[in-house]
Amino acid sequence: MNKQEVLDANENKRTRCMVYTRVMGYHRPVESFNIGKKAEHKQRVKFVESKNCL
Repeated sequence: MNKQEVLDANENKRTRCMVYTRVMGYHRPVESFNIGKKAEHKQRVKFVESKNCL
């Protein structure tokens, strides 16, 4: 089963979640951003810590 099939099969169980980001020292919901700031947020690179750093 691929990812899209799993999402379609469980559509009725899914709920929206609030996504927060840290802006200038405080946390703010992304849904309150303007169009330009939302686009900038989508382009951000997510940090993934390497497990082999020790």
